[in-house]
Amino acid sequence: MLRLPRRTMFAIEAVLDIAYNAGETPVRSGEITERQGIPPRYLEPVLQQLVRAGVLVGVRGPRGGYRLGRDRRRISVGDIVRVAIGTDEENAGTEDGNGGSALGRAAVKPLMLALETDAMARLDATTIDELCVKARAAGVESANTTPMDFTI
Repeated sequence: MLRLPRRTMFAIEAVLDIAYNAGETPVRSGEITERQGIPPRYLEPVLQQLVRAGVLVGVRGPRGGYRLGRDRRRISVGDIVRVAIGTDEENAGTEDGNGGSALGRAAVKPLMLALETDAMARLDATTIDELCVKARAAGVESANTTPMDFTI
């Protein structure tokens, strides 16, 4: 089974939590940590990266926190994954593509690239709104009794 890095999963869960629990006040990172069990040392950097990418908006002040940067129907899981994976690559360095055996480069790498392309297409086709609908259908309770969404 292919797995996304933990930081990437944390990013998806954080954005979904913000979308699902949005209210009149921004969602605080401490609330996300409590609900999702994401350690603050992982959460804060990824939230800041999502803000820089425009997926989220950070609100400062005593009633501050995070809101979606755009309508949840316009945020794909692929958008979030690209931001989080970019963060992982910055921390781990970039792969030069010349490593491994000739057999691996000729046979395995093309397979992995095709899988990555297929996976990203599926993630790009899945919106945060769709995940919120699935969570509601599964009976997951929201912290906000009046669901909010991005408005202009």
